[in-house]
Amino acid sequence: MDKPSLSPYVDSVGELLRGISDKIWDYAETAFEEYRSAALLKDTLARQGFEVEDKTGGIDTAFCASYGRGKPVIGILAEYDALSGLSQKALALTEEPRGGAGDNGNGHGCGHNLFGAGSLGAALAVKEYLAANKIPGTVKLFGCPGEEGGSGKAFMAREGVFAGLDAAFAWHPMAVNGIMEVKLLANYQILYKFRGKAAHAAAAPHLGRSALDAVELMNVGVNFLREHVIPEARIHYAITNTGGFSPNVVQSRGEVLYLIRSPRLPQAEEIYRRVNKIAQGAALMTETELDIEFIKACADIIPNKTLARVLYDNFKTQELPLYTGEEQAFAAALAKTSPKPPGAEAAMFLVDAEKDRAEYTKRLGDKSICDLLLPFYDEAREPVFPGSSDVGDVSWNVPTAQIVTACYALGTAEHSWQLVSQTRSSLGHKGLILAAKVIAGACVDLLEQPGLAEKARAELEQRLEGQPYRSAIPPEVKPRPIGKL
Repeated sequence: MDKPSLSPYVDSVGELLRGISDKIWDYAETAFEEYRSAALLKDTLARQGFEVEDKTGGIDTAFCASYGRGKPVIGILAEYDALSGLSQKALALTEEPRGGAGDNGNGHGCGHNLFGAGSLGAALAVKEYLAANKIPGTVKLFGCPGEEGGSGKAFMAREGVFAGLDAAFAWHPMAVNGIMEVKLLANYQILYKFRGKAAHAAAAPHLGRSALDAVELMNVGVNFLREHVIPEARIHYAITNTGGFSPNVVQSRGEVLYLIRSPRLPQAEEIYRRVNKIAQGAALMTETELDIEFIKACADIIPNKTLARVLYDNFKTQELPLYTGEEQAFAAALAKTSPKPPGAEAAMFLVDAEKDRAEYTKRLGDKSICDLLLPFYDEAREPVFPGSSDVGDVSWNVPTAQIVTACYALGTAEHSWQLVSQTRSSLGHKGLILAAKVIAGACVDLLEQPGLAEKARAELEQRLEGQPYRSAIPPEVKPRPIGKL
C-alpha cells in the first residue's frame, strides 16, 4: 500500500464509517456517559487488529487503541459526546425533537458523531499502511469523552496519557474546509452551592436565610465585574438549582454554574479568584454557607505551523466533495432558518482580512455549502476564536494541529437544532470522509519523514519558552457527568 492508496482505502470503508457516525448520532450521549458510543468505536478497532486499552486516564468512557511498534508515535484524537437539550430530527427544516423511545433529549449539535467516525477512518487507513509496508511507527486513536462541558482531554493530560507522543492530529466538523490555526480560550468551570435555612415566607421570613438570594446577589456582583476584566474574557453562568417551586418557602438551597474563559490559563485563574470573592460576599450578605466545587478546566491551544503545513499540503491533494442539487437545496433552506448570517461571511474567521477576504468572499458568493479550501498562512497569524477546546491541554504536551471540513451549511450556528439536523446527513458524511483522508495522509508523511516530528517538537519547545505544562484541574477533582453536577 502506498500513500496514494490511502484515499481509496478510506472510500472503501466509507459505509462502515457513515454507519458508525449515524449510530453515535442516535445514541446522543453527553459528557462522560458515552458508554455505547465508546463501545462501538472500541469494538470496531479491536476487530481491525488494534490493541485497545480501556478506561484510559481513569475515565470510564475514554480509551486508547494502538497499532504498530516503535517511533514515531502519532496520536489521532476522537470525540463522540453530545449536548443536552438538543434533541432534533435529522434532515428536518424545522425545530422538531426526535421523540419516541430512543429520544433522551440530547443531540449532536457540535458534530462529534462525525468527529469520532472520521478519526476512526484515519486510524484505520494508517494501520493498513503500517501493516502493508512493515515499517517502524505507531498510530494511537484516543477516545476522548466529555469535550462539551467536561474537558475530558484535560483530565487525560493531567494523568499523562499523551506522554510519549511525537505528534497529535485532530479535526472538527465546521462549515468550511481549512486549517484550524486559531487561538482558543482557556477556561475554568466552577459550581457555587449556597445553603441557607428554610422558613415560611409569610409567617416567619425572619427565620429564613435564602440561598436563592445569595445566587442572585452573586450574579449581580459578577455582572459588575465584567467591566473590570480583560475584554477578551467571557463569563457565562447557568442557575442549576433555584431551591424549588414554592414561593412561600424561603429557599434553603441554590446553585449556579460558572464558565470563565480567557486567552490564557493564568488570566482565567485570576478571574476565578475574583468571582470566588463575589460568591463569598453574597454568602456574607445573606448569612448562608457556600461550597465552591471545581468542575473542570482546559488550557489555551499552542498552534504548530510545522504540523499545520503537513495537513494543508495533504488537504491540497484531495478532491473536495461534490454536492448534488438536492443537497444544495437542503443546505440553502436550512441556512435561511439559522440565526447566523448565511453565506461567505461565516467562513471568514480563517481568512486574512487584508490579503484574501475579498477574494474568498467573492468565490463563495451566495453559496450555501463551502466547496473550496481556505488559504493557509506560513507567517504568524493566529486570530483568537471565542470558543474553547480541551485539545489545548494536548497541545501543551505534544505538537498538535487540527483541520476543519465542511459538514453543514454556511451560516449554521453551532450548538443549534439546525446543526443537529445536518450531522446525520450526507453533508456531514462527506466531511468526515474528507477529514479521514487528510489526517491519514499527514500521519503517513510523519512516518516517511521522521524529521517532521522532530521539527514540530522543536517548534513547540520554542513557543513554550520553558513554561512547563501545569494542569489547572486539582488532583482530587474527578470527571463528572452533566447530570451529576
